[in-house]
Amino acid sequence: MNRLHPLSAVMYALQYAFIWLWIPMVAVIGLAAVFDPISGGWTVVAAPFGFLIGSAYGIAYYYRFGYEITEDTVDVASGVFARRDREIPYGRIQNVDIRQGVIQRLLSLAIVSIETAGGGQSEAALNFVSEAEANRLQSEIRQRTAEVKERRQQRRRDEAAANSHSAAVDRDSDLDGADQQRPDVAEPETQTGEPTPGLGPDEIGPERPPHMRQADPTADAESTAPHPSQRRQGLFDLEAKELLLYSFTSFRPAAAAGLLFIFFFATDTVLNLFVTLAQPFGGPADLEGGNAGSYGILTIISGFISVLIAYVLSVAYTFATYYDFELGRVGEDFVYERGLLQRYSGSIPSEKVQSITVTDNPLQRQIEYAGLWVETAGYGPDSNGGSQSAVPLAQRGRVYRFTENLTGVETPKFSSPPTVARRRYLVRYSLVAAVIVALAFGLSTVTAFEQWYLAAVVFVAVPPAAHLRYVNIGYFVGDDHLVVRSGFWRRRTTVIPYYRIQTVNTRRSIFQRRLGLASLVVDTASSQSFVWSSTTIYDIDLEDARDIHQMSRKRLQSALRERAESDDLGLSVDFT
Repeated sequence: MNRLHPLSAVMYALQYAFIWLWIPMVAVIGLAAVFDPISGGWTVVAAPFGFLIGSAYGIAYYYRFGYEITEDTVDVASGVFARRDREIPYGRIQNVDIRQGVIQRLLSLAIVSIETAGGGQSEAALNFVSEAEANRLQSEIRQRTAEVKERRQQRRRDEAAANSHSAAVDRDSDLDGADQQRPDVAEPETQTGEPTPGLGPDEIGPERPPHMRQADPTADAESTAPHPSQRRQGLFDLEAKELLLYSFTSFRPAAAAGLLFIFFFATDTVLNLFVTLAQPFGGPADLEGGNAGSYGILTIISGFISVLIAYVLSVAYTFATYYDFELGRVGEDFVYERGLLQRYSGSIPSEKVQSITVTDNPLQRQIEYAGLWVETAGYGPDSNGGSQSAVPLAQRGRVYRFTENLTGVETPKFSSPPTVARRRYLVRYSLVAAVIVALAFGLSTVTAFEQWYLAAVVFVAVPPAAHLRYVNIGYFVGDDHLVVRSGFWRRRTTVIPYYRIQTVNTRRSIFQRRLGLASLVVDTASSQSFVWSSTTIYDIDLEDARDIHQMSRKRLQSALRERAESDDLGLSVDFT
């Protein structure tokens, strides 16, 4: 078996050394609290001892770790005391990702992660191999995986051909039997008037039926020929202008986490900064001295600065994450590379794609740009619970053409919910506004804030909010696809082929039942996360929901039969 890069021994030694460093220290401190002869000063000796034990274990782990690429599987063996041997069949491999952090890129190292279909985590991870070895492993595993898929498809085609041939033979037999029972049917004669003699196997001419022809040895040689080397074909490059637009027109939730991280480790510095910046606008001179008005100004200024810092962090994070984004095609899979500080290289198997989603926010809609995401039936370290970006941002018309060419979906003509749904949203947002006013009133009873009634200004936003919610909901029931649109701040237009539908649920709340409405939830085999939820058609007529429910079930069965007969993947990766 092959070993990891020698620097992996150093990495593992340091990793386990710092883990084992704390074990004897905690043990000594705990024993010292119980037994008087044991002193807490012994940690000076216990800590280096644990460090050495951990280093030795890390080096042993390196020498006990091996991997090998065989004809049928990827074999990985690991473990010092408890050994684990894994044989990963190529037919189960979904993705081979390469990840490089800043230090790994400086040392020309990489982490190779092997993902399997439906897995919740990496099936195997090689930490670390050389960059050249990582590229070799990724290329070879992809090629062998493609060969397995091709053999599987060929077997299905052969079985379909054999079934059709058997049916043809049965029909011919039935016809022959019918002809023999007819007394007026004469034997075919040659020019001499004699019946045509039977032909031997070597004398069969070109008109011989397919099931009587001899097998062509060259055809078998071609069918068993090795899979050609897969070449990468470029499909989409994120240009500098598009990268900047994407960075400035999107917001990453991770930026809020970064802001909390800064505030946690520099609380006093951040608070003093807020006080200093709020003073010119009437804020307090310090945190100890001030009145209700100055503290209110400090709160407003602090909130504005926090949002601004989070936005700047989001822009930087998005720019570094999608820097030099490239989408390509290798065989029947999408492949992508991206990243400035941390470089990613992965793939999106076309046969695992469950749905296609076009996303945009209000700012991106104003400049007529949108993004394209794919939902896959599996896990990847570079995905949001199965959602992966195929095109981060491009002109909206170009993204729509990508989607239509990728899925074959016809141009949708969206249907809207009934107008009673807009009334429902108006009532819902009015209740939210009333809660905000009630909270402001409650705050005024325990603080010096007296103008609680100013919070009633939120009622002004209720009608436009209800209208925007309503007009951005739509659905289209096509011949082969279901298209669902929803959302305002992040509008999602999802295209779901019928053969990818797992379940369709009709849900009705108490308020929906009173209005004769229902929501239709369409689930696929893709993983769901906090960011990406199930595709839902909101607040449509109950009869329409039932019709779509029944129609989806019927077209699902029809689509599955058609795909089984044609052996179609359902998607075309050539969508430029």
